[in-house]
Amino acid sequence: MTDQARPGYGGSKDDYTKRMRRIEGQVRGIARMIDEDTYCIDVLTQVAAVTKALQAVSLGLMEDHLSHCVVDAARTSPEAGEEKVREAADAIARLVRS
Repeated sequence: MTDQARPGYGGSKDDYTKRMRRIEGQVRGIARMIDEDTYCIDVLTQVAAVTKALQAVSLGLMEDHLSHCVVDAARTSPEAGEEKVREAADAIARLVRS
């Protein structure tokens, strides 16, 4: 894999993997809470916690993308930099809508 093809989060991959596994466990816990007829406010509290955790992962990935992928592309050419900025802006728009 070339440096250009490496994801910006490469140096933090283990951290992201651990965080996503923790979130996966939280989601399974929410499903279990629903199966066990847990009070809806308690379920919603856990959903909010998972949402916040996913937002934190998203922000970290975006920061990694900007500091690695966008910066590297901008060093290559103004056009490549603009394309990566546009790509990041589209991703931010998707995150804001979700």
